[in-house]
Amino acid sequence: MQDSRTRALFAVVFVASLVAAGCGSDSKTSSGAGGSSSSSSSTSSTTIPSTAQPDTAIWPSAESTTRYSEPEAAAAGFAIEYLGFVTPVMGAFAAGDNRSGEVTVQPTSSGPVTTVAVRQLTNDDTWWVLTATTPNLQVEAPAANTSITTPVTISGQSTAFEGTVSVEIRQDGTATPVGSDFVTGGANGELGPFSKAIDFTTPAATGGAIVLKTFGGENGVVWEASVVRVRFG
Repeated sequence: MQDSRTRALFAVVFVASLVAAGCGSDSKTSSGAGGSSSSSSSTSSTTIPSTAQPDTAIWPSAESTTRYSEPEAAAAGFAIEYLGFVTPVMGAFAAGDNRSGEVTVQPTSSGPVTTVAVRQLTNDDTWWVLTATTPNLQVEAPAANTSITTPVTISGQSTAFEGTVSVEIRQDGTATPVGSDFVTGGANGELGPFSKAIDFTTPAATGGAIVLKTFGGENGVVWEASVVRVRFG
């Protein structure tokens, strides 16, 4: 009789241990699956900003949630929000390779052309702006993606109304300049040299850009621009 009770008790304990083990196994599997799903969702999402600005990218800011799935949209956002074009006339995307190309921007259909270079730099295949150039604002120094300190000497050739070209030094994440001035080159369609040392305050960011712009038209809107990516320090 005692043996029967002992065997019965052993059977109950054995079954209970199996149930407990099964529950523990299910809990680990569920937790692991949930973690994997969360990780996959995070890495595949295009709405989560990068932790750092890509080295060669001027726009958009990695700190923002702004991302562009189309190159034309990236160029238009850059032209309006970063450069200040009011109602730009956007050209079609001209591919350079399967991950890069150019889009033209004009203040009016007959205005000067600013060419915006764009590229897919991150694994979410969104588009980033690398630079902007125009034949009328040619920056020779500093070279793109080099490090600068204050004061920085900016030189090149330009032509603009009354020869005046606006210069801004910006850091990543904001359109507010850490330094601003102007340079004077050529006028009336003829290129002339410019060179000037420009002071700027110490930025918080490690990267930014030098922005050259001219203004024209009846309302003095942004007419054209050249933008050079730089590092600080």
